[in-house]
Amino acid sequence: MSRIWAGIDGGKGHHHGLALDADGKTLLSRRVANDEPELLKLIGDVLDLAGGRQVTWAIDMSGGEPALLLALLLSHGQEVLYLPGRLVNRASDGYRGEGKTDARDAYVIADQARMRRDLRPIRPGDEAAVELKLLTGRRSDLVEDRTRVVNRLRGTLLSMFPALERAVDVTNTGPLRLLTGYQTPAAIRRTGTARLTKWLANRKVRNARTLAEAAVEAAERQHTAIPGEKTIAKLVHTLAEEVMALNEQIREIDKLIEGRFREHELADIVLSVPGIGATLGAEFLAAVGGSLDDFSSPDALAAFAGVAPAPRDSGKVSGNLHRPIVYHRRLQRVFYTSALVSIQFDPNSRKFYDRKRAEGKKHVQAVLALARRRVNVIWALIRDRRSYEVAPPLTAVA
Repeated sequence: MSRIWAGIDGGKGHHHGLALDADGKTLLSRRVANDEPELLKLIGDVLDLAGGRQVTWAIDMSGGEPALLLALLLSHGQEVLYLPGRLVNRASDGYRGEGKTDARDAYVIADQARMRRDLRPIRPGDEAAVELKLLTGRRSDLVEDRTRVVNRLRGTLLSMFPALERAVDVTNTGPLRLLTGYQTPAAIRRTGTARLTKWLANRKVRNARTLAEAAVEAAERQHTAIPGEKTIAKLVHTLAEEVMALNEQIREIDKLIEGRFREHELADIVLSVPGIGATLGAEFLAAVGGSLDDFSSPDALAAFAGVAPAPRDSGKVSGNLHRPIVYHRRLQRVFYTSALVSIQFDPNSRKFYDRKRAEGKKHVQAVLALARRRVNVIWALIRDRRSYEVAPPLTAVA
């Protein structure tokens, strides 16, 4: 049975929709506002064009700006495929014309959906998984912001007081609190170890004496004031406060993530896997949509997570494997990070890792192999609805 292929190039205020028939002929091309009545009219017009034929929709974003359109399509029982933006960019080079327009991108999306058979469908997902996706996405943004500000703080402090930048770790609360009160070598020398220790202790800084001694020692190593020192000191103060504020926001959202994650029916099973805490567990559930129903096997989940190598054979060369290009970055991080942590605490994981190292694999290769094995483990645990055990229970002899 023939069908209609509809491609959507998502945007902020407007989307561009384009429909193709089975031969690749354009049936409809329209720019629509990101507004419910306009979107419903587009859906209705495409269905009318189909005339009873099946319609397959494809879009280059799985959330965000086209969230309303996706909700409308899914509520109307439409099949929606996800075509990552980077695939659209690569595929565009194979089409005639050099210009870039929304209509052209929508055509590429629809045509690629018509020809490809490896695109994943977008499904509604449960409410908890949607919330966890939003919360973990927000946490990721905050962490990126913090990394940016920390790097700027380090560079600014280094330009004025390199000895202190070397002596303290500005990712920790104590040094950040110190920099909100004292930034220059002269100010720290004038204060002295005893008074600085008391100042830090009053602000509940751990190991206040050790930090104060390190700061005063650094100040004794620099008696030259840098041009623009007062302005640089103000910038250091502001940046330190920004990092502390971001730390507090991350702590608050971590509490929200953990609370929502623990309400999920699979939370206890996921948490039982060594190396997976509330944050990684929430990212796992957000990535898979709250269940493994969309994956036919552990191999399919491993391929989606990017921990299953893809072959690159040519001619007489065989067995040449490489990291896949298309995979879920955050889900790969979940499996890789949890595997890395589990080596330290789980004897089964450590034994597997040591065996791979003995086979000649490098550290990263061994961790990736363990990550791939963990896909099988978590798949079996969720399938059987049971928790992870360090050692299998003894089977009673009949």
